[in-house]
Amino acid sequence: MQYYTKKESAAMKKKQQYHAIERIMEDIKEKFQNEPQLFEMFQNCYANTLDKTIKRMEDGTSYVITGDIPAMWLRDSAAQFRPYLIPARKEPELADILVGLSKRQFRYINIDPYANAFNETDNGNCWEHDDTEMNGWIWERKYEVDSLCYPLQFAYLIWKNTGRTEQFEGEFREAAWKIIRTFRTEQNHEEQSPYHFVRKDTFYTDTLSRDGKGALVKSGTGMTWSGFRPSDDACTYGYLVPSNMFAVVVLGYLEEIAEKILGDQELKKEAAALGADIYEGIETYGVTRTEGYGEVYAYETDGYGQYNLMDDANIPSLLSMDYLGYRGRNRQIAKNTRRFILSEANPCYYSGKAAEGIGSPHTPVRYIWHISMAMQGLTAKTKEEKLEILHLLSQTDGGKGMMHEGFHVDDPSMYTREWFSWANAMYSELVLDYCGYSVQTE
Repeated sequence: MQYYTKKESAAMKKKQQYHAIERIMEDIKEKFQNEPQLFEMFQNCYANTLDKTIKRMEDGTSYVITGDIPAMWLRDSAAQFRPYLIPARKEPELADILVGLSKRQFRYINIDPYANAFNETDNGNCWEHDDTEMNGWIWERKYEVDSLCYPLQFAYLIWKNTGRTEQFEGEFREAAWKIIRTFRTEQNHEEQSPYHFVRKDTFYTDTLSRDGKGALVKSGTGMTWSGFRPSDDACTYGYLVPSNMFAVVVLGYLEEIAEKILGDQELKKEAAALGADIYEGIETYGVTRTEGYGEVYAYETDGYGQYNLMDDANIPSLLSMDYLGYRGRNRQIAKNTRRFILSEANPCYYSGKAAEGIGSPHTPVRYIWHISMAMQGLTAKTKEEKLEILHLLSQTDGGKGMMHEGFHVDDPSMYTREWFSWANAMYSELVLDYCGYSVQTE
């Protein structure tokens, strides 16, 4: 799939178009002069997303494919372009691309806040012909709380890193209200939700039970329901704690946007109230006691006292709490949780000959994800641990020079997804972080 005209493609391949990127490349090459394999991997991964996944549209927006699937995920597109927030501070044309992506994300939310992935045009392409309310724009309609969080986060980070605010014009306000109303509706999923999703003749993780309603949850917990995880797998229990954590953080962002950019006191008030409700729900219903680890955050709960104690590789995850900016009432619970999920007490944690780390039920047993390894590095407290993880990432690429989705803990040549742009972005962000380049978050 070609996403540039010949003129544009040639310009993109010449890194000189973005001098800030060129300077970053030169600095990191110098810092890794004794680690050439790490720089080479960074060069491959960092260039890949900008060179091959984005299409500038005639209306000024940006359309971004996820890699080997020709559709735009709200989540993936934001995560893929997060590492470019750093050079965009000094590159107005690069900032234009990010603003254009943000605007397109909010346009999609206004089309359907329950969809997770969209087409470039109203062409009717889709992953499957599912039993849910589809239209020609929607590639897939799996409702995931994080799909509404990522665009808010991305728009906010563009503002904080570049000073640009055009992303808050046009369709932003309408989309922000849709996000709030959707989260409010899904606080009482059983009684109020119009959403259902059934995929026929598939695995149980790819559809929702009870005629598309999902497993029963208790209403009124304060948390908001999610049908699917950021892996696109169905939730076991509908209150996905990491996604609710992410919602609390981005609703705080929305408060600030409403006050300082939009001058909308009603939107600010609603965002604050909703964020407070979800936070209370997490801290009340999302914590449970375990043997050997004390109190920890569950990955999922139903509000009735059932908990799914695990962590998934995909972000938001429990591992990504600090990265996302969630702060619970008791810091010790977060520490206990990290210790739990980075051990074999987490059923998705695997250890083998090549590496150890967190995988996902989305991929085969004993497959670790590069995304989760990068997140472990991004949330590590020491540069030594970050460097160790960078080495493991470079040694488990299956000889391809870029990241994958999952790989076998004993044999990295066995991997899933030849081209997964989100994983490339996470590796790039870890390298940038290690070398002293960080995304401004406030």
